[in-house]
Amino acid sequence: MVATSEFLARVPRRSDGKRDWPPELKARIVAETLIEGETVKAVAKRYELIPSTVSDWRRMARQGKLVLPNLDGMDFVPVEIEPSVPVAQPSLVASFSTLDVIKGDVTVRLDAATPAARIAEIARAMAT
Repeated sequence: MVATSEFLARVPRRSDGKRDWPPELKARIVAETLIEGETVKAVAKRYELIPSTVSDWRRMARQGKLVLPNLDGMDFVPVEIEPSVPVAQPSLVASFSTLDVIKGDVTVRLDAATPAARIAEIARAMAT
């Protein structure tokens, strides 16, 4: 634990006395929690942190706010990317006082007085 304590002594402190963790170090600590057999609690203890702080940093990483380094033994869930399928453009069908926006088997029925900008927003949303 002496090596870790010496390392922690070099982490800069803010004016209120709390450590000012650089993003690269936060990312490394989060990455250590992803190594098989490691726990958030054990990693937090090693860096003299409370587990909820490390959990907050993990959330930041999931949101893309921290870029994690690649550490040996770190496990990631495999990702499979499906080939893109051409998206059919929604068709507009008017009937009396309503307007139907149809895509596949989804129909959004709107009042015929719906502004064109709102209809366009809905059509774009259905296309994605």
